[in-house]
Amino acid sequence: MRIRTVVAVSGALALALVSGCAQGGAAGSGANTVTYWLWDANQLPAYQACAKGFEKENPGLDVKITQMGWADYWTKLTASFIAGTEPDVFTDHIQKFGQFADLKVLEPLDDLGIDDSAYQAGLGANWRGQDGHRYGAPKDWDTVALFYNRKMVKDAGLTADELNTLAWNPRDGGTFEKAIAHLTVDKNGKRGDEPGFDKNNVKVYGLATGGAGDGDGQTTWSPFVESAGWHYTDKARWGSKYQYDSKTFQSVIDWYFGLAKKGYLAPFTDYTDGANPANAQVASGRAAASFDGAWMISTYYGTKGLKVGTAPTPTGPSGKRATMMNGLADSVTKNARNKDGAKKWVRYLASDACQKTVGGYGIVFPATPSGTEAAVAAYKKKGIDVSAFTEPVTDKKDSRTFSFPITDYAADVYALMRPAMQDVFANGAPVSGLTETNDQINFILGQ
Repeated sequence: MRIRTVVAVSGALALALVSGCAQGGAAGSGANTVTYWLWDANQLPAYQACAKGFEKENPGLDVKITQMGWADYWTKLTASFIAGTEPDVFTDHIQKFGQFADLKVLEPLDDLGIDDSAYQAGLGANWRGQDGHRYGAPKDWDTVALFYNRKMVKDAGLTADELNTLAWNPRDGGTFEKAIAHLTVDKNGKRGDEPGFDKNNVKVYGLATGGAGDGDGQTTWSPFVESAGWHYTDKARWGSKYQYDSKTFQSVIDWYFGLAKKGYLAPFTDYTDGANPANAQVASGRAAASFDGAWMISTYYGTKGLKVGTAPTPTGPSGKRATMMNGLADSVTKNARNKDGAKKWVRYLASDACQKTVGGYGIVFPATPSGTEAAVAAYKKKGIDVSAFTEPVTDKKDSRTFSFPITDYAADVYALMRPAMQDVFANGAPVSGLTETNDQINFILGQ
């Protein structure tokens, strides 16, 4: 999993770092060991293989990898900074590094010779702080697409070609809403677009719910607002002003959550992060389709008894499709006990050698083009077509990719937007209320 919640960097962490309490480096590390934390269990074997390659090239250095679940990862990392037991290297997320850099718990990586052009466009540049220093070496990337139950689609009389060419608009929903409505079936067997459809007693929803989307809507509403021509902030990176008060944004959100009122989108109460995410709703037959990230490809295709297909996000009013393109990176901690070894490890992680190794496991798309090619080939061997995820990156004519909003105070934005978006989705609060939330966010940013 890439992102569902963003855990705030606590005031205790800030206080501890300012007062110099976080000292000592990673527990268990030393002159011959580099400690490395990651959260994705599926990727663990790939990075264990990279560690073997690294240790062969660097005799005397050992890599100790610790993997933990997403729900615990950021909490334990924050605690480690306070206790002085942070790892030498950790997998970093785009929404976290700005605050970590500001708190000076990250080591600049300018001396690693990372060339942005060696990676998929935009991935390298995203990891430069406002001070101009690099704080992360590109690791991998992901995009969002529509997963669907092939049997349900066939039973509805829809084809893969139709799903691959869907379009939407906030007025009537376009062919996308028509498809989602037709995939919806009530307990009497009536489809969402048929007379007599009972929206209050739905057996199969056309679209699974991914929750309210917080402030980014990565796998929920983000493909729609961006394909309508809207952007999170006033600048692509390090924006100083959020734009949740935009009429375009609010009209799209009103339409998107309106799908639930019509009975086509599973309600807010159907979603539980970890227990009942979108993929579980599709796997159980509760929903026919869902928007989800590339990191979930193996999960969907590996679900017993479920045959899935994928389609790109629908074309919007801008005339293009849109998908968030997130990219993780590896960062070195400021108090790393084995800083020299840590930097060597990060440089190796960002190298073609490691990225091609990771790509060969067919779990994620590594950041280098050759690493991506290795992943595509590995997925193909498994019989999985990943073009819905890769084409937005290679075909800029019909698609656009965009990043998570990169700003200061990301945790504060989350803390404000999460309940505001939940109020809109779960309680039917007017979208106009997001203007006040936006004003509060921009006040924090100094606007």
